[in-house]
Amino acid sequence: MDATEVTVREVVAGLGIDHEFVDCDPDLADTAQFIEAYGYAAEDSANTIVVIGKGEPPVYAACVVLATTRLDVNKTVRKRLGVKKASFAPADVTTELTGMMVGGVTPFGLPADMPLWIDSRVVERERILLGGGSRSCKVVGPPALLTALPNSEVVDGLANEIP
Repeated sequence: MDATEVTVREVVAGLGIDHEFVDCDPDLADTAQFIEAYGYAAEDSANTIVVIGKGEPPVYAACVVLATTRLDVNKTVRKRLGVKKASFAPADVTTELTGMMVGGVTPFGLPADMPLWIDSRVVERERILLGGGSRSCKVVGPPALLTALPNSEVVDGLANEIP
């Protein structure tokens, strides 16, 4: 277990909300592979995506959206960041900012100054599956795990249905 995963487990435990960690094969950590291999529903799977607002200096936020939706980077995210252009942060930038690899990025243990935006569809689920801070585990629990974080905000229209 690496230091980031230890931190994530401590943050989640500190929320005092019922949850579980599910260990997984790191080669199966990406959402589609994980849900197929371990039998979870795509509707209950949420991805944490770091976005970058391109400006000087660049600005960042983490967004949590259901795996069945697509993050609205070009409208909602861009406007919320207050920039003309926004995109997914490159994998190396995500790792540099969070200490987490893509496939394990989670809202737990993010930098304290990074905004955390949660699509409103996520909080409507009974339980959600999230990255665990490494590619070796996932966190499963109620959406209250997210809304209990001090930097979180539920956002309507953060993601769109995938056609």
